[in-house]
Amino acid sequence: MTPALTRRHALAAGAATLLLARRAAAAEIRIVSSGGFAAAYKALAPGFEKETGHSLAAGWGPSMGQTPQAVPARLARGEPIDVVIMVGYALGKLVEEGKVLADSRADLARSGIGVAVRAGAPHPRIGTVEELRQTLLAAKSVAYSDSASGVYIEREMLKRMGIAEQLAGRARMIPAEPVGEVVARGGAEIGFQQLSELKPIHGIDILGPLPSELQQYTVFSAGVVATSREPEAARALVRYLASPEAAPAILESGMEPLAKPR
Repeated sequence: MTPALTRRHALAAGAATLLLARRAAAAEIRIVSSGGFAAAYKALAPGFEKETGHSLAAGWGPSMGQTPQAVPARLARGEPIDVVIMVGYALGKLVEEGKVLADSRADLARSGIGVAVRAGAPHPRIGTVEELRQTLLAAKSVAYSDSASGVYIEREMLKRMGIAEQLAGRARMIPAEPVGEVVARGGAEIGFQQLSELKPIHGIDILGPLPSELQQYTVFSAGVVATSREPEAARALVRYLASPEAAPAILESGMEPLAKPR
């Protein structure tokens, strides 16, 4: 065999060895994400899989609430999960309970609350607190999520606006379903949810964010579950989602990335 052929065989054998090693090291990472980060995650997942060779299996559920899909409920029943992506303060509680590794937590993005109506419906004014108050008082039905944004609206915002009692019976919390879908099918006249959760929904018009005096931003964070079977691969995913390279996709989804793009 000539030296050139010997070198080519050696290079081919080396490449095959590296490929086999990469495949052997590849892991399946199981993720549960709240809807607020879903659009960004879906945009970022293919790049991570291509770059690392790992495969991702994602599920969706709210950061809190009583539904079986909620992240705390999934962990409580022992569902195999490697990474959770959810509202930051809810993830913090899981860290305190020892269910998520404290040193794995990364804050990814923050999102404001938006207001939507069914596509083609009249666009009431919401630019000021008084305009939003009059719009809500005139609405036949109002919907908000059972996660962070809805908890804030129900427990704080409507009371601050002095209209909680007037809206009793017309305003309701929606469990385990995007509020935008409820609005799109005519189940509510006005809907509130994270802007990043409203943007992907067809059949609605987004009126805009809440007035600045009422706006509340929710931080979305990621962490590795303490019982993860693939902790190193899971940590790599969290680092990737928190990296400057992920910032453009997060911005496009309607959120503000906490890592600035390079």
